[in-house]
Amino acid sequence: MSHDVFAALGDPTRRAIFEQLGQGGAQTASQLADLFPVSRQAISKHLGLLEAVGLVERRRIGNRVDYLVVEAALAEVEQWVRRVRSAWDERLDRIDPNGRANLSGSQSPTG
Repeated sequence: MSHDVFAALGDPTRRAIFEQLGQGGAQTASQLADLFPVSRQAISKHLGLLEAVGLVERRRIGNRVDYLVVEAALAEVEQWVRRVRSAWDERLDRIDPNGRANLSGSQSPTG
């Protein structure tokens, strides 16, 4: 997974667009522009960046262009978050309630 995915989702407007597509299903740039306080042109640029990093794809049906979330990309982000969370859970499990690191892996005297 590219770090560009996280850079793309780092922008609040792009993150909101991505969330809207995830919750509301396929939508056109015009439909999305009606929901956000930015121009249709700005929405198109945000969608282009989301598409470039593989988070959304466009589907042309006649004159209409719908944008939708790429499920595989979302699964990849979820897997990455799980891996990072697991690593942090392991690290945090080695800290006892008094805040002292228990780097040996053994139980703390209080737990």
